[in-house]
Amino acid sequence: MEITANMAGNVWKIVVAEGDQVEEDQDVVILESMKMEIPIAAEEAGTIKELKVAEGDFVNEGDVLAIVE
Repeated sequence: MEITANMAGNVWKIVVAEGDQVEEDQDVVILESMKMEIPIAAEEAGTIKELKVAEGDFVNEGDVLAIVE
């Protein structure tokens, strides 16, 4: 499963690491847009296989942030 950005913004903080177990609705990445923090959560439980972004990166809506298996 891919976790994608629901809006454009900067990656403010990555809350998990590759190999971490995540639960459904657990925050994975926090975006910053227009001085607001927008948490992006996993849609289902699994293991973070790969992080596709780094803190400080700019992402557009629909960009893949992480892959969960």
